[in-house]
Amino acid sequence: MSKIDYQSLLDNALKSVVKDALIHAQFNGLGDGTHFFITFKTRAPGVVLPDFLRIRYPDLMTIVLQYSYNNLHVSDKEFGVQLTFDGRPFFIRVPFSALVEFKDPSVDFMLSFHPKGAAAADNDMELPLEEKPGSVPDKGRVVSLDEFRKNKNK
Repeated sequence: MSKIDYQSLLDNALKSVVKDALIHAQFNGLGDGTHFFITFKTRAPGVVLPDFLRIRYPDLMTIVLQYSYNNLHVSDKEFGVQLTFDGRPFFIRVPFSALVEFKDPSVDFMLSFHPKGAAAADNDMELPLEEKPGSVPDKGRVVSLDEFRKNKNK
């Protein structure tokens, strides 16, 4: 007789909370300072992400749903959303199985998940990852806009 995988059962139950929160945002929008930080494995099966982002974030990436997102669509197994990167809109798709963390800082709420490892993402247009000699791999998890903002003190 096999053991019950309680961690997997718990992860699946908690992912339904994320799905319901995203469905709420899909139909009602986000108000009252609500915003979501969603961290996922960029190479998990089913993740659709522009190649330049997968190169920049080869393992984990955190997206923020707050003010500037469009076309949020949620299904039983995944969600998709249009976000702007480098001034251009891109549609990304993230299966719930790729989730690592979900946060809503407006209410001090956080969920962590334990996704199973995956070999590669399902993306026909994926470019091979090549590290430049002497480069330091980016271990960041949050896409930060601070480096693109102009310093007002200059």
